[in-house]
Amino acid sequence: MNIVVLGSGGWGTALAMLLEQNRHAVTLWSHDHQKAEQLKLKRENPLLPGVQLPVELQITNDLNCLRNAELVVFAPPSFALRAVAKEAAPYLPDGVPLLSVTKGIERGTHLRMSQVIAQETGGEHPIAVLSGPSHAEEVARAMPTGVVAASNRAETAELVQRVFTNERFRVYTHDDMVGVELAGALKNVAALCCGVSDGLGLGDNTKALLITRAMAETSRLAERLGGRKETLAGLAGMGDLIVTCTSMHSRNRRAGIAIGEGRTPREVVADMGGVVEGYYAAVSAKELADSLGVEMPICEAMYDILYNGAEVRGMVHRLMSRAPKRETDNGWV
Repeated sequence: MNIVVLGSGGWGTALAMLLEQNRHAVTLWSHDHQKAEQLKLKRENPLLPGVQLPVELQITNDLNCLRNAELVVFAPPSFALRAVAKEAAPYLPDGVPLLSVTKGIERGTHLRMSQVIAQETGGEHPIAVLSGPSHAEEVARAMPTGVVAASNRAETAELVQRVFTNERFRVYTHDDMVGVELAGALKNVAALCCGVSDGLGLGDNTKALLITRAMAETSRLAERLGGRKETLAGLAGMGDLIVTCTSMHSRNRRAGIAIGEGRTPREVVADMGGVVEGYYAAVSAKELADSLGVEMPICEAMYDILYNGAEVRGMVHRLMSRAPKRETDNGWV
């Protein structure tokens, strides 16, 4: 297939390489002309040091590359997705399938990434989302990985499955776009919180507690918004949560560690060298939870640390001092 990947960050680049290895004709688009030229010249993305880009991979800053696309992959950061989709819309062939690999909730509108793309492209295109435990650093090095392709059209999810699957990248199909997308966005908030725990020197018990209860929170919100809580038990939910909360590849976890060690959230986010998606998702999660009356104490605590200057050790006390409950009350199982 003729495939265009919009977004030349680490994730977009890793997926473009994967698709090229699967013998598709792939073009990687960058919003920055200078970055596109550097990628063409050096054949290496600084976000994936030591990984050579295949010579067959086309790189451009020209959206005319979309004119003959048979699949378009949206891979910008969440805050830039609307602008990219709006810019790309006039170049899209009629009916071409669109795939979102961006994880987040749009600030202000509280829309999922697939909804943002649908709004800006007219809603006439089949849309799918790809999510799961998949660090770009490992996918780019062909380490075995499993993800989920979700769409409300089975044929679109199956198309994505066929296009991306190989012996090192396994794709499962799903029909719960709400659950899959919310899981992908909110695991970044949980990873920040787990990072804070690590930065404070707390242990494995604490991390396991945070991961498991973050699943309960996310499932409550997903179910309220039309998703299914059992989706959260799979790769897009528990799988992605585990990898993001435990790995040093996770920018969100690394940011949380720095905050737990005493640095301010603003300086940490500014110095990370890449987008800390959980920093933005925490706002949308808090606003959604408040508006829907969904109890999300971990997200709320992280929001207060990030935006209200709350002291991290005080947040630990706040979470551990909540009223006793049965584990099955509003759980995810």
